[in-house]
Amino acid sequence: MKHFAVTILILSFSLDIAQAKLTKEAARLEDAAVTMSEIMSTPENSIPKDLLDKAVCVGIIPSEKKLAFGFGGSYGRGALLCRQGGDGTWGAPSMIALHGGSFGFQLGGSATDVVFIVMNPGGIRKLLKSKGELGADASVAAGPVGRTASGSTDLLITAEILTYSRSRGLFAGVSLKGAAITQDEKANEHLYGHKVDPQAILLENKVAVPAEAKSLVEVLDRFSPHGGEKFPTS
Repeated sequence: MKHFAVTILILSFSLDIAQAKLTKEAARLEDAAVTMSEIMSTPENSIPKDLLDKAVCVGIIPSEKKLAFGFGGSYGRGALLCRQGGDGTWGAPSMIALHGGSFGFQLGGSATDVVFIVMNPGGIRKLLKSKGELGADASVAAGPVGRTASGSTDLLITAEILTYSRSRGLFAGVSLKGAAITQDEKANEHLYGHKVDPQAILLENKVAVPAEAKSLVEVLDRFSPHGGEKFPTS
């Protein structure tokens, strides 16, 4: 009887830990939805809609109170979503982490949101590497802000990834060259309840959108329901 009681306590403790981790992932997804909605609700100070409509994927890393700015450390964690097939409706998220050194200091303060848009299939394939370094594996540039990107330079238009940050209400393009974006496989396992390949989530559309991510998908559908570029089949 005593052994049975101990087993029940261990199972209960393990369940509490699992639930806490799931809640953490759900909170990040909800924060990402709020962040994206707030940014895009002010057209004069947002990602230009014509650029967002061209994007195949969007990454959002909402601010957190405790962030590590140490060299090589993790700045924050969030989610990356792609259009299904590259040009369809928005699909399920893969949880991500943003790493780097000096870029953390240029972002300033602890309450900084980071958003980036992936402009073509080549960009997302490079991010799916074990450690996709921005500016090395994938070309990156600080993104333009406003209603339209028609006046942007060729660099901005041809970059594979455009990056932004929001701090103290100010939303602007920011260079994250040298930073690295990695797939947070443990967070994905917590969110989906089993191990899942980020490529299966983002490129192959093999994972359904979880309930925790529906608010974020709805936000993206509201501001950019159509667009992107079809992913190659091979």
